[in-house]
Amino acid sequence: MSSNKIVFLEQKQMPTHYYNILADLPVPMEPPLHPGTKQPAGPQDLSAIFPMDLIMQEVSQERFIEIPDEVRDLYRISRPTPLVRAANLENALGTPAKIYFKYEGANPTGSHKTNTSYPQAYYNKKTGIKKLVTETGAGQWGSALSMACKHFGMECEVFMVKVSYNQKPYRRTFMKLFGATVHASPTNLTNAGRNVLEKDPDSPGSLGIAISEAIEVAVQRDDTNYSLGSVLNHVMLHQTIIGEEARKQMEMVDEYPDIVIGCAGGGSNFAGLSFPFLRDKLAGTNKNMEVIAVEPASCPSLTQGKFEYDFGDEAGMTPLLKMYTLGHQFIPPKIHAGGLRYHGMAPTISHLYHHGFITANAYDQVEVFEAAQLFAQTEGLVPAPESAHAVKEAIVQALKCKESGEAKTILFNLSGHGFLDLGSYEMYLENQL
Repeated sequence: MSSNKIVFLEQKQMPTHYYNILADLPVPMEPPLHPGTKQPAGPQDLSAIFPMDLIMQEVSQERFIEIPDEVRDLYRISRPTPLVRAANLENALGTPAKIYFKYEGANPTGSHKTNTSYPQAYYNKKTGIKKLVTETGAGQWGSALSMACKHFGMECEVFMVKVSYNQKPYRRTFMKLFGATVHASPTNLTNAGRNVLEKDPDSPGSLGIAISEAIEVAVQRDDTNYSLGSVLNHVMLHQTIIGEEARKQMEMVDEYPDIVIGCAGGGSNFAGLSFPFLRDKLAGTNKNMEVIAVEPASCPSLTQGKFEYDFGDEAGMTPLLKMYTLGHQFIPPKIHAGGLRYHGMAPTISHLYHHGFITANAYDQVEVFEAAQLFAQTEGLVPAPESAHAVKEAIVQALKCKESGEAKTILFNLSGHGFLDLGSYEMYLENQL
């Protein structure tokens, strides 16, 4: 019988640099296009809504980018995060596989999103910005940005997808607790919102719509910027602190993953864990390592979307991004209880998938919640519904090892806890999903 093992890093071992996968891509990515001219978008095209530091990170070809001291100080609230051997789950499955997970839920907001909310707020504050406007789906990102803005003395306004606004009331309470203004999107406050409501007064909303509303508000004031919690290169970059820590922790137990797994909506937590390990695969070592993105069957951008240029928002205000997309006007079913609702996938992840460096699977939400329940009962942690997709894939891979007799090492990202998602778990337990 295997026994649980928790691997901690000391705070002095916390990474000092983010890893930038753009430096190691064997085939360069195609650039974003200006929404009007359809020509490659340059830094000036993004300066209306982002500070120049973040724009430079978006296009940087440096392999490692230093984490500012002020941001590392904030990370110390909950970082480094633990790496845990899921031995009880292994025993329940009767698998020879070793299952490890990186636990990102032990910070005040309960998810990985503070890894990018802190640096984004920091760089905006540095340039004199007084307010950040954003969208949020299930509420993890809005929670993280509201907390970061409060720390830096900035205003925060959040457009929360209406179906989540109603399903997850304590997420919006959390944001308000940290001083944020929260709206159920689509609203009557913006042209983008009004246009949607005119066509469908009962619209459940989507991240694409909420992004359109947030950008529309952000461009109206010079002291206000827009902030995004996933998809863009600089967000993927900030999240790599997860994988950089995990590399050190796996070395401490003399392990290296055969399989790396993360749930994927826009892609930030998947990228955060997997990109530092993909560095080895791109360099030609560990070519057999599997890297698997897991998405909901109700919003399957990688597994069913098209790899093409598309807008990041519903109204067509963002640059066009080359990504796997279901179409920028896609709205997932109201009954979908988790996050991971975005119509597209991060261009970096889309690029890696298109060129065969990663794979993807999609699962129905009921089987995802079943996996989450087993994980909670064995490991004592209730995963966020988003993270439960990674749990599901880890179980699938562990059972494959049981059939084959292979003792593979599986690593997945438990990107957040589900304590503010118990309403969704109740729907699952009452057979209402």
